[in-house]
Amino acid sequence: MAELKEKIFNEEMNEAVVHENLRWFLATRRRGTHSAKTRTEVSGGGKKPWKQKGTGRARAGSNRSPLWRKGGVIFPPKPRDYSYALPKKVRQLGIRIALSDFNREGKIKLVEGFSLSEPKTKSGVKFLKEAGVSGKLLVIMAEKNDNFEKGLRNITGVKIILSKDLNIFDLLKSEIILIEKKAVKQLEERIG
Repeated sequence: MAELKEKIFNEEMNEAVVHENLRWFLATRRRGTHSAKTRTEVSGGGKKPWKQKGTGRARAGSNRSPLWRKGGVIFPPKPRDYSYALPKKVRQLGIRIALSDFNREGKIKLVEGFSLSEPKTKSGVKFLKEAGVSGKLLVIMAEKNDNFEKGLRNITGVKIILSKDLNIFDLLKSEIILIEKKAVKQLEERIG
């Protein structure tokens, strides 16, 4: 693995940076579409239910009060954006740390190139067996290869990703990384 002893595969572990990267990634993925209605948005409630005084009941101005059945919600959730800015250098450092951790544990397999004889799952299984990998696998490719993707996409635990789309979430979910030599060069340019 002499080819991997570059800057991006030799970073010291920093759990705080990795954690912040993961928090940022998951926050940006949140849709934030949850919504409930306030008392102003619920239908009805225009008329005062009964007069203010003299009935012996508590005063009420609307039958859509949050205290009433079919009333609005007090401080309801509203659509919002959960994403926040994380400096680019921190994001790059997080990916470098995760890759370095895989490298230290010897869980990175370097491959000259990805190709299958035919775009079938059977060929994909054979390819992985020959590469000597199994389990939760992250395959990092330099560029799209439809034949190869078709051969691997139905295999349980295999995630195929382009080097430009590499993220902390996919790295942390994986046990082994299978990476193309050309993709290593691309990663060095992107996060080095």
